[in-house]
Amino acid sequence: MNVINTNNAPAAIGPYSQAYEACGLVITSGQLPVDPATGAMPEGIAAQAEWSCKNVGAILDAAGTGFDKVIKTTCFLADIGDFAAFNEVYAKYFTSKPARSCVAVKDLPKGALCEIEAIAVK
Repeated sequence: MNVINTNNAPAAIGPYSQAYEACGLVITSGQLPVDPATGAMPEGIAAQAEWSCKNVGAILDAAGTGFDKVIKTTCFLADIGDFAAFNEVYAKYFTSKPARSCVAVKDLPKGALCEIEAIAVK
C-alpha cells in the first residue's frame, strides 16, 4: 500500500490521507472544493464542483492515473436541488461515465456544497 499525497490538492483536515494506492487501485478521500493554493472555497455549486473535480484530478495525477481510469465515484451534495448544476460540471471531467452514487447529506465539512471521492485503476 502506498499513501498518495500532493500539494496540488488540499491537505487532509483530519486523521486521513488524500489517497491510497493498493492492489492496482487508487482510492481517494472525499475532495472538498478548496483551492489548495489559498485555502479558499468559492461561492456557488458550479464553482465548487469545479474545484472538487480539480482536486480529485490532482490526486489521480499524483498517483499516475487519471479521470479516464476512474471506475467509481461517490458524490455528496448539501442540497439535492443542486443535482443538475453539479452534473453539468462533473460531466466535463468524468467523461468515461464511471459508476456513481450521488446523495444529499445534512452537512459537509467547512460548509461545502459538494464533495467527491473516486476509485481509479492505476
